[in-house]
Amino acid sequence: MKTLFKINPKCNPANWDRNKRIVRLVAVKTLLYLALVLLAIVMCLPFYWSLITSFRPNDEIYKLPVTLFPSRFTIEHYARVFDEIPFFRMLLNSLITTGTGVFTNLFFGALAAYAFSKIKFRGHKIIFNVLLCSMMIPGVITLIPTFFVLLRFPLAGGNSFLGQGGIGFYDNLAAVILPGAVGVYGIFFMRQFFVSLSDDLAESARIDGAGEFKIFFRIYLPLVLPGLLTLGLFTFQSGWNNFMWPNIVLQSPENQLLTMAFKFFHNSRTTDFGPLMVLSVMMAIPVLILFVFMQKYFVQGVALGGVKE
Repeated sequence: MKTLFKINPKCNPANWDRNKRIVRLVAVKTLLYLALVLLAIVMCLPFYWSLITSFRPNDEIYKLPVTLFPSRFTIEHYARVFDEIPFFRMLLNSLITTGTGVFTNLFFGALAAYAFSKIKFRGHKIIFNVLLCSMMIPGVITLIPTFFVLLRFPLAGGNSFLGQGGIGFYDNLAAVILPGAVGVYGIFFMRQFFVSLSDDLAESARIDGAGEFKIFFRIYLPLVLPGLLTLGLFTFQSGWNNFMWPNIVLQSPENQLLTMAFKFFHNSRTTDFGPLMVLSVMMAIPVLILFVFMQKYFVQGVALGGVKE
């Protein structure tokens, strides 16, 4: 670093200009790194605050002035979460719905993406464009129609063949799993990976007598592994943090998800911030762990997902 700022009086003007450019480059990079570090601190501050508040005593949560560290650490809020709600039952339900959603989105999304990119059937561009147009419809608009479809689903929940007489999938974990079993975004995202792969691989396999499922599973699927892992992370985060829809379609305590536990510590009169921060930390930990271990594939998947036709 000292050699960058040491100016030799005998050097020619060209070297002077080169040294000045290097000094400017170092200064710009230093300022950029400082800005990124400051931005990272700002982004991590809410999680830090949730973590610290989960260990604060009740009398210090509302105390002013605010301190960065509590005077003493307590686990009373964690004990309340485990005592006042069926935590492990909710956790199991969340894992079931989220895990099933990840599997179905990866399987059906990749399968549909392969069909739209590598199989030239009649009308495939029109169908794909219609699917893309459906992404422009806000999800809130489809809440009521989706609810009635699940409520009147034939032969489910005591319904007849015409969807009458029962409650369908209402108050059932399937009501959370089925609407998000496959998404248009997942199909579009995975299609970008299949488009970037050569069609000659499929043609050669077809000449050798391989079927489409064999071509999909044995040839193309291993090549799009970064995309699958990235889509899996997105789907897990979306399903794990799903809050509004489960509160609409789930009612029984044994069917509630972990995100629904927040309402037990908040009402129109009071908000119990200690247990709420405990739940926030616990909800964030699985996503953080997945991101840490899958960061390489996540970055690679996002980069490759932007490849155009």
